[in-house]
Amino acid sequence: MASKQTKTRDGFASSVGAFAATLGSAVGLGNIWKFPYLTGSNGGAAFVIAYLLSVLLVGLPILVAEHLIGRKTRLNAIHAYGSVVKGKKYWSLIGWAGFIAAILIMAYYTDVAGWVFAYVFKAIGAAISGTTLNSDTFNALAGGTWEPLAWQFVVLVITSSIIAAGVSRGIERVTKTLMPVLVVLLILCDIRALTLPGAFAGVEYLFKPDFSKLTGNVMLTALGLSFFKLSLGMGTMTTYGSYMPDETRIVPNAAKVALSDTIVSILAGLAIFPAVFAFGGSPAGGPGLLFNVIPLIFSKMPLGSIFTVIFFILSSIATIGAMVSLIEVPVSWMVEKGRMKRPAAAYLTGAMMFGLGILATLSQGPALGNAKIFGKNFFDLFDYVSSNVLLPLGGLAIAILTGWLLKKGEVVEELSKGYGTIKPRYIQLIYIFIKYVSPVLIFIIILNGFGVIK
Repeated sequence: MASKQTKTRDGFASSVGAFAATLGSAVGLGNIWKFPYLTGSNGGAAFVIAYLLSVLLVGLPILVAEHLIGRKTRLNAIHAYGSVVKGKKYWSLIGWAGFIAAILIMAYYTDVAGWVFAYVFKAIGAAISGTTLNSDTFNALAGGTWEPLAWQFVVLVITSSIIAAGVSRGIERVTKTLMPVLVVLLILCDIRALTLPGAFAGVEYLFKPDFSKLTGNVMLTALGLSFFKLSLGMGTMTTYGSYMPDETRIVPNAAKVALSDTIVSILAGLAIFPAVFAFGGSPAGGPGLLFNVIPLIFSKMPLGSIFTVIFFILSSIATIGAMVSLIEVPVSWMVEKGRMKRPAAAYLTGAMMFGLGILATLSQGPALGNAKIFGKNFFDLFDYVSSNVLLPLGGLAIAILTGWLLKKGEVVEELSKGYGTIKPRYIQLIYIFIKYVSPVLIFIIILNGFGVIK
Protein backbone atom coordinates (compact mmCIF):
# COMPACT_ATOMS: atom_id res chain seq x y z
CA MET A 1 0.00 0.00 0.00
CA ALA A 2 1.23 3.46 -0.78
CA SER A 3 2.19 5.92 1.88
CA LYS A 4 0.17 9.08 2.33
CA GLN A 5 2.67 11.69 1.24
CA THR A 6 2.13 15.26 0.26
CA LYS A 7 1.79 16.10 -3.41
CA THR A 8 5.35 17.33 -3.58
CA ARG A 9 7.03 14.76 -1.33
CA ASP A 10 8.16 11.34 -2.48
CA GLY A 11 8.18 8.30 -0.20
CA PHE A 12 8.67 4.56 -0.07
CA ALA A 13 6.02 2.73 -2.07
CA SER A 14 5.61 -0.14 0.41
CA SER A 15 6.68 -1.53 3.77
CA VAL A 16 8.94 -4.00 1.97
CA GLY A 17 10.60 -1.11 0.16
CA ALA A 18 11.00 0.77 3.45
CA PHE A 19 12.69 -2.28 5.00
CA ALA A 20 15.00 -2.80 2.01
CA ALA A 21 16.05 0.85 1.88
CA THR A 22 16.60 1.03 5.65
CA LEU A 23 18.62 -2.18 5.58
CA GLY A 24 20.54 -0.87 2.58
CA SER A 25 21.51 2.17 4.63
CA ALA A 26 22.68 0.00 7.54
CA VAL A 27 24.50 -2.63 5.49
CA GLY A 28 27.62 -1.29 3.82
CA LEU A 29 31.36 -1.03 4.21
CA GLY A 30 30.72 -0.87 7.94
CA ASN A 31 29.96 -4.60 7.70
CA ILE A 32 32.52 -5.67 5.11
CA TRP A 33 35.37 -3.31 5.99
CA LYS A 34 34.96 -1.58 9.36
CA PHE A 35 33.45 -4.38 11.49
CA PRO A 36 36.22 -6.90 10.64
CA TYR A 37 39.13 -4.49 11.07
CA LEU A 38 37.80 -3.04 14.36
CA THR A 39 37.09 -6.55 15.64
CA GLY A 40 40.62 -7.58 14.72
CA SER A 41 42.13 -4.46 16.32
CA ASN A 42 40.12 -4.72 19.57
CA GLY A 43 40.50 -8.31 20.70
CA GLY A 44 38.06 -10.34 18.63
CA ALA A 45 35.08 -11.96 20.34
CA ALA A 46 35.07 -9.65 23.38
CA PHE A 47 34.62 -6.69 21.05
CA VAL A 48 31.88 -8.58 19.17
CA ILE A 49 29.97 -9.08 22.43
CA ALA A 50 30.35 -5.37 23.31
CA TYR A 51 29.07 -4.51 19.86
CA LEU A 52 26.06 -6.87 20.10
CA LEU A 53 25.10 -5.40 23.48
CA SER A 54 25.41 -1.90 22.04
CA VAL A 55 23.05 -2.83 19.20
CA LEU A 56 20.49 -4.49 21.48
CA LEU A 57 20.44 -2.03 24.38
CA VAL A 58 21.19 1.22 22.57
CA GLY A 59 21.18 0.90 18.79
CA LEU A 60 17.73 -0.65 18.38
CA PRO A 61 15.91 1.81 20.70
CA ILE A 62 17.56 4.81 19.02
CA LEU A 63 16.72 3.41 15.59
CA VAL A 64 13.07 3.15 16.66
CA ALA A 65 13.17 6.72 18.01
CA GLU A 66 14.60 8.08 14.76
CA HIS A 67 11.97 6.34 12.63
CA LEU A 68 9.26 7.57 14.98
CA ILE A 69 10.31 11.22 14.78
CA GLY A 70 10.77 11.05 11.01
CA ARG A 71 7.36 9.55 10.30
CA LYS A 72 5.56 11.69 12.86
CA THR A 73 6.83 14.94 11.28
CA ARG A 74 7.20 13.86 7.59
CA LEU A 75 10.12 16.30 7.36
CA ASN A 76 13.84 16.25 6.66
CA ALA A 77 16.04 15.56 9.71
CA ILE A 78 16.82 19.18 10.57
CA HIS A 79 13.21 20.36 10.47
CA ALA A 80 11.93 17.14 12.02
CA TYR A 81 13.82 17.68 15.28
CA GLY A 82 13.07 21.39 15.26
CA SER A 83 9.31 20.86 15.00
CA VAL A 84 8.56 17.58 16.81
CA VAL A 85 8.19 19.38 20.17
CA LYS A 86 6.13 22.56 19.89
CA GLY A 87 8.04 25.73 20.76
CA LYS A 88 11.44 24.01 21.02
CA LYS A 89 13.02 24.65 17.63
CA TYR A 90 16.52 24.53 19.11
CA TRP A 91 16.32 20.72 19.03
CA SER A 92 17.01 21.11 15.32
CA LEU A 93 20.64 21.09 16.51
CA ILE A 94 20.33 17.28 16.52
CA GLY A 95 19.55 17.40 12.83
CA TRP A 96 22.41 19.81 12.14
CA ALA A 97 24.83 17.57 14.08
CA GLY A 98 23.63 14.64 11.99
CA PHE A 99 24.01 16.74 8.85
CA ILE A 100 27.64 17.48 9.76
CA ALA A 101 28.28 13.85 10.72
CA ALA A 102 26.91 12.65 7.37
CA ILE A 103 29.20 15.05 5.49
CA LEU A 104 32.28 14.03 7.53
CA ILE A 105 31.54 10.33 7.09
CA MET A 106 31.08 10.69 3.37
CA ALA A 107 34.37 12.58 3.15
CA TYR A 108 36.36 9.50 4.13
CA TYR A 109 33.80 6.79 3.31
CA THR A 110 33.86 7.70 -0.38
CA ASP A 111 37.64 7.42 -0.28
CA VAL A 112 37.36 3.81 0.94
CA ALA A 113 34.52 3.17 -1.52
CA GLY A 114 36.82 4.40 -4.28
CA TRP A 115 39.45 1.86 -3.20
CA VAL A 116 36.83 -0.89 -3.36
CA PHE A 117 35.64 0.04 -6.84
CA ALA A 118 39.24 0.27 -8.02
CA TYR A 119 39.97 -3.18 -6.59
CA VAL A 120 37.18 -4.75 -8.65
CA PHE A 121 39.08 -3.83 -11.80
CA LYS A 122 42.49 -4.53 -10.28
CA ALA A 123 41.28 -8.00 -9.25
CA ILE A 124 39.96 -8.68 -12.76
CA GLY A 125 43.27 -7.51 -14.23
CA ALA A 126 45.24 -9.70 -11.82
CA ALA A 127 43.06 -12.71 -12.68
CA ILE A 128 43.66 -12.22 -16.40
CA SER A 129 47.42 -11.69 -16.03
CA GLY A 130 47.91 -14.40 -13.40
CA THR A 131 49.44 -11.97 -10.88
CA THR A 132 48.57 -11.37 -7.21
CA LEU A 133 47.35 -8.18 -5.57
CA ASN A 134 49.57 -7.33 -2.60
CA SER A 135 50.24 -4.59 -0.07
CA ASP A 136 52.24 -2.62 -2.66
CA THR A 137 49.11 -2.50 -4.85
CA PHE A 138 47.06 -1.03 -2.03
CA ASN A 139 49.76 1.39 -0.85
CA ALA A 140 50.15 2.72 -4.38
CA LEU A 141 46.39 3.25 -4.67
CA ALA A 142 45.69 4.71 -1.21
CA GLY A 143 48.88 6.78 -1.17
CA GLY A 144 48.43 8.10 -4.67
CA THR A 145 46.94 11.40 -5.79
CA TRP A 146 44.99 11.28 -9.02
CA GLU A 147 43.89 7.64 -9.04
CA PRO A 148 42.12 7.62 -5.64
CA LEU A 149 40.58 11.03 -6.39
CA ALA A 150 39.27 9.75 -9.72
CA TRP A 151 37.64 6.72 -8.09
CA GLN A 152 36.19 8.87 -5.32
CA PHE A 153 34.66 11.08 -8.00
CA VAL A 154 33.21 8.02 -9.80
CA VAL A 155 31.46 6.64 -6.70
CA LEU A 156 29.96 10.06 -5.91
CA VAL A 157 28.62 10.40 -9.46
CA ILE A 158 27.01 6.93 -9.22
CA THR A 159 25.50 7.63 -5.80
CA SER A 160 24.27 11.12 -6.70
CA SER A 161 22.60 9.71 -9.82
CA ILE A 162 20.65 7.19 -7.74
CA ILE A 163 19.54 9.96 -5.38
CA ALA A 164 18.56 12.17 -8.31
CA ALA A 165 16.13 9.48 -9.52
CA GLY A 166 14.03 9.89 -6.37
CA VAL A 167 13.04 7.92 -3.27
CA SER A 168 10.83 5.19 -4.72
CA ARG A 169 12.36 5.00 -8.21
CA GLY A 170 15.97 5.50 -7.05
CA ILE A 171 16.73 4.55 -3.44
CA GLU A 172 14.04 1.88 -2.99
CA ARG A 173 14.52 0.19 -6.38
CA VAL A 174 18.31 -0.02 -6.13
CA THR A 175 18.45 -1.33 -2.56
CA LYS A 176 15.73 -3.95 -3.17
CA THR A 177 17.83 -5.27 -6.06
CA LEU A 178 21.30 -5.16 -4.47
CA MET A 179 20.66 -6.55 -0.98
CA PRO A 180 19.87 -10.16 -2.06
CA VAL A 181 22.88 -10.15 -4.41
CA LEU A 182 25.17 -9.02 -1.61
CA VAL A 183 24.00 -11.76 0.78
CA VAL A 184 24.41 -14.51 -1.84
CA LEU A 185 27.97 -13.42 -2.68
CA LEU A 186 28.87 -13.16 1.00
CA ILE A 187 27.63 -16.69 1.71
CA LEU A 188 29.76 -17.99 -1.19
CA CYS A 189 32.84 -16.40 0.39
CA ASP A 190 31.90 -17.88 3.80
CA ILE A 191 31.63 -21.39 2.41
CA ARG A 192 35.07 -21.13 0.82
CA ALA A 193 36.73 -19.64 3.92
CA LEU A 194 35.20 -22.11 6.38
CA THR A 195 36.34 -25.13 4.34
CA LEU A 196 40.02 -24.14 4.59
CA PRO A 197 42.40 -26.18 6.81
CA GLY A 198 42.91 -24.32 10.10
CA ALA A 199 39.85 -22.14 9.61
CA PHE A 200 38.43 -23.03 13.05
CA ALA A 201 41.02 -20.81 14.76
CA GLY A 202 39.38 -17.85 13.03
CA VAL A 203 35.94 -18.99 14.18
CA GLU A 204 37.24 -19.18 17.77
CA TYR A 205 38.72 -15.72 17.46
CA LEU A 206 35.33 -14.39 16.42
CA PHE A 207 33.22 -16.24 19.01
CA LYS A 208 35.44 -17.18 22.02
CA PRO A 209 35.83 -14.00 24.12
CA ASP A 210 38.76 -12.84 26.21
CA PHE A 211 37.08 -10.30 28.50
CA SER A 212 40.43 -8.88 29.62
CA LYS A 213 40.42 -7.10 26.27
CA LEU A 214 37.43 -4.95 27.26
CA THR A 215 38.29 -1.35 28.14
CA GLY A 216 36.38 1.90 28.18
CA ASN A 217 37.80 2.86 24.81
CA VAL A 218 36.83 -0.54 23.35
CA MET A 219 33.26 -0.07 24.64
CA LEU A 220 33.11 3.44 23.14
CA THR A 221 34.46 2.08 19.85
CA ALA A 222 31.81 -0.67 19.89
CA LEU A 223 29.07 1.90 20.58
CA GLY A 224 30.38 4.16 17.82
CA LEU A 225 30.45 1.21 15.42
CA SER A 226 26.85 0.26 16.25
CA PHE A 227 25.77 3.83 15.51
CA PHE A 228 27.88 3.96 12.34
CA LYS A 229 26.59 0.63 11.03
CA LEU A 230 22.94 1.32 11.82
CA SER A 231 23.29 4.86 10.40
CA LEU A 232 22.19 6.40 13.70
CA GLY A 233 22.68 9.97 14.84
CA MET A 234 23.45 11.17 11.32
CA GLY A 235 19.91 11.99 10.17
CA THR A 236 19.56 9.12 7.71
CA MET A 237 17.17 6.97 9.72
CA THR A 238 15.08 10.01 10.63
CA THR A 239 14.93 10.94 6.94
CA TYR A 240 14.02 7.38 5.92
CA GLY A 241 11.42 7.28 8.69
CA SER A 242 9.78 10.32 7.11
CA TYR A 243 9.32 8.29 3.91
CA MET A 244 7.74 5.28 5.65
CA PRO A 245 4.10 4.36 4.96
CA ASP A 246 1.76 4.56 7.96
CA GLU A 247 1.13 0.81 7.72
CA THR A 248 4.82 0.03 8.38
CA ARG A 249 5.24 -1.29 11.93
CA ILE A 250 8.23 0.66 13.17
CA VAL A 251 9.47 -1.62 15.97
CA PRO A 252 9.43 -4.90 13.98
CA ASN A 253 10.95 -3.12 10.98
CA ALA A 254 13.76 -1.72 13.13
CA ALA A 255 14.33 -5.08 14.82
CA LYS A 256 14.58 -6.85 11.46
CA VAL A 257 17.03 -4.23 10.20
CA ALA A 258 19.24 -4.51 13.32
CA LEU A 259 19.17 -8.32 13.21
CA SER A 260 19.84 -8.51 9.46
CA ASP A 261 22.65 -5.98 9.71
CA THR A 262 24.25 -7.95 12.56
CA ILE A 263 23.98 -11.21 10.61
CA VAL A 264 25.69 -9.61 7.60
CA SER A 265 28.52 -8.39 9.88
CA ILE A 266 29.00 -11.88 11.34
CA LEU A 267 28.95 -13.36 7.83
CA ALA A 268 31.65 -10.87 6.84
CA GLY A 269 33.69 -11.90 9.87
CA LEU A 270 33.30 -15.56 8.90
CA ALA A 271 34.51 -14.76 5.40
CA ILE A 272 37.64 -13.01 6.67
CA PHE A 273 38.95 -14.35 10.01
CA PRO A 274 38.94 -18.11 9.20
CA ALA A 275 40.89 -17.32 6.04
CA VAL A 276 43.28 -15.00 7.92
CA PHE A 277 44.13 -17.69 10.48
CA ALA A 278 44.23 -20.49 7.91
CA PHE A 279 47.06 -18.74 6.10
CA GLY A 280 48.86 -17.31 9.12
CA GLY A 281 47.77 -13.70 8.69
CA SER A 282 47.27 -11.11 11.43
CA PRO A 283 43.69 -10.20 12.42
CA ALA A 284 44.91 -6.78 13.58
CA GLY A 285 45.45 -5.59 10.03
CA GLY A 286 43.81 -2.20 10.57
CA PRO A 287 41.92 -0.32 7.82
CA GLY A 288 43.99 -2.11 5.17
CA LEU A 289 42.85 -5.58 6.30
CA LEU A 290 40.31 -5.86 3.50
CA PHE A 291 42.78 -4.82 0.80
CA ASN A 292 46.09 -6.26 2.01
CA VAL A 293 45.07 -9.59 3.54
CA ILE A 294 42.09 -10.78 1.51
CA PRO A 295 43.72 -10.83 -1.96
CA LEU A 296 46.82 -12.54 -0.54
CA ILE A 297 44.72 -15.20 1.17
CA PHE A 298 42.47 -15.84 -1.81
CA SER A 299 45.54 -16.12 -4.05
CA LYS A 300 46.51 -19.27 -2.12
CA MET A 301 43.14 -20.93 -2.70
CA PRO A 302 41.93 -22.93 -5.68
CA LEU A 303 40.00 -20.50 -7.92
CA GLY A 304 41.31 -17.75 -5.65
CA SER A 305 41.42 -15.10 -8.36
CA ILE A 306 37.71 -15.64 -9.07
CA PHE A 307 36.84 -15.36 -5.37
CA THR A 308 38.89 -12.17 -5.13
CA VAL A 309 36.83 -10.60 -7.91
CA ILE A 310 33.59 -11.83 -6.28
CA PHE A 311 34.60 -10.43 -2.89
CA PHE A 312 35.32 -6.94 -4.21
CA ILE A 313 32.16 -6.90 -6.31
CA LEU A 314 30.34 -7.76 -3.07
CA SER A 315 32.15 -4.96 -1.25
CA SER A 316 31.32 -2.43 -3.98
CA ILE A 317 27.64 -3.37 -3.75
CA ALA A 318 27.82 -2.88 0.03
CA THR A 319 29.06 0.69 -0.39
CA ILE A 320 26.12 1.92 -2.42
CA GLY A 321 23.18 1.69 0.00
CA ALA A 322 24.99 3.45 2.84
CA MET A 323 26.33 6.22 0.60
CA VAL A 324 22.86 6.79 -0.84
CA SER A 325 21.38 7.25 2.64
CA LEU A 326 24.12 9.66 3.71
CA ILE A 327 23.70 11.90 0.67
CA GLU A 328 19.92 11.84 1.11
CA VAL A 329 20.22 13.74 4.44
CA PRO A 330 21.40 17.08 2.97
CA VAL A 331 19.50 16.49 -0.29
CA SER A 332 16.13 16.18 1.49
CA TRP A 333 16.86 19.43 3.35
CA MET A 334 17.79 21.27 0.14
CA VAL A 335 14.68 20.02 -1.68
CA GLU A 336 12.29 20.98 1.14
CA LYS A 337 13.95 24.11 2.51
CA GLY A 338 15.79 25.43 -0.51
CA ARG A 339 13.04 24.49 -2.97
CA MET A 340 15.69 22.92 -5.20
CA LYS A 341 14.97 20.25 -7.77
CA ARG A 342 16.09 16.83 -6.53
CA PRO A 343 18.69 16.21 -9.30
CA ALA A 344 20.31 19.61 -8.73
CA ALA A 345 20.40 19.05 -4.96
CA ALA A 346 21.86 15.56 -5.41
CA TYR A 347 24.71 16.63 -7.69
CA LEU A 348 25.44 19.77 -5.65
CA THR A 349 25.69 17.67 -2.48
CA GLY A 350 27.95 15.18 -4.26
CA ALA A 351 30.21 18.02 -5.38
CA MET A 352 30.46 19.43 -1.84
CA MET A 353 31.26 16.00 -0.41
CA PHE A 354 33.92 15.51 -3.06
CA GLY A 355 35.48 18.86 -2.14
CA LEU A 356 35.79 17.86 1.53
CA GLY A 357 36.67 14.29 0.60
CA ILE A 358 39.79 15.49 -1.20
CA LEU A 359 41.29 16.25 2.23
CA ALA A 360 40.65 12.70 3.46
CA THR A 361 41.94 11.12 0.26
CA LEU A 362 45.13 13.15 0.01
CA SER A 363 45.87 12.67 3.73
CA GLN A 364 46.70 9.04 2.90
CA GLY A 365 49.59 10.10 0.66
CA PRO A 366 52.47 12.56 0.54
CA ALA A 367 50.32 15.54 -0.45
CA LEU A 368 48.64 15.95 2.98
CA GLY A 369 50.07 12.99 4.87
CA ASN A 370 51.91 15.21 7.35
CA ALA A 371 48.97 17.53 8.00
CA LYS A 372 47.67 16.60 11.48
CA ILE A 373 45.01 17.99 13.77
CA PHE A 374 45.04 16.68 17.36
CA GLY A 375 47.56 14.10 16.16
CA LYS A 376 45.25 12.71 13.46
CA ASN A 377 45.29 13.10 9.71
CA PHE A 378 42.10 14.27 8.00
CA PHE A 379 40.91 10.71 7.25
CA ASP A 380 41.24 9.57 10.90
CA LEU A 381 39.95 12.89 12.25
CA PHE A 382 36.74 12.75 10.20
CA ASP A 383 36.22 9.14 11.32
CA TYR A 384 36.83 9.85 15.02
CA VAL A 385 34.77 13.04 15.26
CA SER A 386 31.79 11.48 13.47
CA SER A 387 31.79 7.93 14.92
CA ASN A 388 33.05 8.55 18.47
CA VAL A 389 31.72 12.05 19.17
CA LEU A 390 28.85 13.28 17.00
CA LEU A 391 26.97 9.98 16.61
CA PRO A 392 26.92 8.96 20.33
CA LEU A 393 26.08 12.51 21.43
CA GLY A 394 23.36 12.68 18.78
CA GLY A 395 21.97 9.35 19.97
CA LEU A 396 21.91 10.62 23.56
CA ALA A 397 20.02 13.76 22.50
CA ILE A 398 17.53 11.72 20.44
CA ALA A 399 16.81 9.44 23.41
CA ILE A 400 16.25 12.43 25.72
CA LEU A 401 14.01 14.20 23.20
CA THR A 402 11.88 11.12 22.49
CA GLY A 403 11.73 9.76 26.02
CA TRP A 404 11.43 12.94 28.07
CA LEU A 405 10.03 15.73 25.89
CA LEU A 406 7.55 13.89 23.71
CA LYS A 407 4.42 12.78 25.51
CA LYS A 408 4.23 9.05 26.09
CA GLY A 409 0.87 8.96 24.32
CA GLU A 410 2.42 10.45 21.17
CA VAL A 411 5.19 7.85 21.17
CA VAL A 412 2.80 4.94 21.73
CA GLU A 413 0.39 6.24 19.08
CA GLU A 414 3.09 6.42 16.39
CA LEU A 415 4.55 3.02 17.29
CA SER A 416 1.07 1.46 17.27
CA LYS A 417 0.36 2.33 13.64
CA GLY A 418 -0.13 -0.74 11.49
CA TYR A 419 -1.59 -2.88 14.29
CA GLY A 420 -5.22 -1.85 14.29
CA THR A 421 -6.87 -1.72 17.72
CA ILE A 422 -4.50 -4.18 19.43
CA LYS A 423 -1.31 -2.63 20.76
CA PRO A 424 1.51 -5.11 21.45
CA ARG A 425 3.09 -5.07 24.90
CA TYR A 426 6.64 -4.65 23.63
CA ILE A 427 5.84 -1.04 22.71
CA GLN A 428 5.85 -0.23 26.43
CA LEU A 429 9.18 -2.05 26.81
CA ILE A 430 10.87 -0.22 23.95
CA TYR A 431 9.62 3.07 25.42
CA ILE A 432 11.34 2.22 28.74
CA PHE A 433 14.57 1.52 26.90
CA ILE A 434 14.38 4.79 24.96
CA LYS A 435 13.62 6.83 28.07
CA TYR A 436 15.82 5.21 30.71
CA VAL A 437 18.20 2.45 29.60
CA SER A 438 19.70 3.79 26.36
CA PRO A 439 20.52 7.35 27.51
CA VAL A 440 22.13 6.13 30.74
CA LEU A 441 24.27 3.56 28.91
CA ILE A 442 25.31 6.04 26.21
CA PHE A 443 26.27 8.61 28.87
CA ILE A 444 28.30 6.11 30.90
CA ILE A 445 30.11 4.75 27.84
CA ILE A 446 30.94 8.25 26.59
CA LEU A 447 32.39 9.23 30.00
CA ASN A 448 34.26 5.94 30.30
CA GLY A 449 35.62 6.12 26.78
CA PHE A 450 37.00 9.61 27.36
CA GLY A 451 38.54 8.55 30.69
CA VAL A 452 36.24 10.70 32.86
CA ILE A 453 35.12 7.63 34.84
CA LYS A 454 36.65 4.16 35.09
